[in-house]
Amino acid sequence: MGEERLQRALARAGYGSRRSCEELIARGDVRINGVVATLGDRVDPGHDRVTIGGTPVNLDPGVRYRKLNKPAGVVTTMRDQRGRADIRPFLPPDGPRMFPVGRLDRETEGLLLLTNDGDLANRLLHPSFGVEKEYLAEVEGMPTPAQLRRVRTGVELEDGIAKARSIRLVETRGGRAHLAVVMTEGRNRVVRRLLAAVGLPVRRLVRVRVGSVRLGRLKPGEGRELTPAEVLDLQRLAAKAERRARRSRGGRAPGSM
Repeated sequence: MGEERLQRALARAGYGSRRSCEELIARGDVRINGVVATLGDRVDPGHDRVTIGGTPVNLDPGVRYRKLNKPAGVVTTMRDQRGRADIRPFLPPDGPRMFPVGRLDRETEGLLLLTNDGDLANRLLHPSFGVEKEYLAEVEGMPTPAQLRRVRTGVELEDGIAKARSIRLVETRGGRAHLAVVMTEGRNRVVRRLLAAVGLPVRRLVRVRVGSVRLGRLKPGEGRELTPAEVLDLQRLAAKAERRARRSRGGRAPGSM
C-alpha cells in the first residue's frame, strides 16, 4: 500500500482513535525514521520505521493481536495430528491467520496470546529476554518455607536447573494450597515439573499473565482482540527486554555469535 496520514495509520493499527493518535503526535511521542513526527506527516507502512516513545510499532494493516483463555484438555496447536481438541474453534473464522505465542500444555488453562506479528512473538518468546509469565497453581499439601525457597533458588531437573522468579502462597483450603508462580522460561511443563520436584504435585494450573497482559475475566474458551494499550505495553516490554539482553551481551543481539 502507498503513503497515508500518520494518524490514520496509527488508528488503523489499533493505537486508539484518530483524535488520540493526533494527540500522541502533537506531544512529540511519535517518530518516523528517527525524526519527530508532526501533524500532517504521511507514512508508508511498508517502508518507514515508526516508533511511539522509542518503541517500534507495526503498521502492517493485516497484523492482529488476540488473547484467549485456553480450556483444559485442548492442545496449543491449530491442527492436531492425533485428533485431539485444538484451539481452532476458539478463534475468529475470518481474518488473517494468527499463531500462538508459545504453548500451554494440554491440561494447563489460561492466558494464551496469538498474533501474526512474528517479530513481537519472537521477542516475547526468546529466553534471554526474561519476559514474565505468571501462573496460579493448585498443589497437593501445605507448602513449607523450605519448599518455596527451593523453587526460588533452583532445582535440578532432567533438562537442567529450573527456578521461579518468585513464588508466594495465596491461600490454603482442604489440604491443598494455591500458589502464585512467576517464571521467565518456557520449557515443556516446567512449572509442573519444578513444583513436583520439591514435593508439591500440581492438581490445576492456570496462566494468568504474560508480561503486562492479564487473563482478566475471560471465561474458558473466550477470547478478544488486545486493546491498543495492551499492544503498546507488549511492544514496550519486548523492546525493553531486548535492550537489557543486548547490554548483558556487550551490545550483541541474542543468538549472535
